Amino acid sequence: MKQCVICEKKSIMVRKLNKLRGKYNPGPKKRKYPNLQWVRIPVDIEKAAYKKFAGKRILACTKCIKAISKLK
Repeated sequence: MKQCVICEKKSIMVRKLNKLRGKYNPGPKKRKYPNLQWVRIPVDIEKAAYKKFAGKRILACTKCIKAISKLK
């Protein structure tokens, strides 16, 4: 499934609104996916939220990857 393993962020449905002569015309629905990337969690990570993933390669969203990089 296209979902972040850490924060469980997943896809959402969005509508595109086209502005037509001053009024918004509802357009088609579109599914938006999170920016997931493969990352290897360090073995010596100290934060409890990431302990169960220590030493593993997981799919994580970029927000979680940024938070992990600050812990190093």
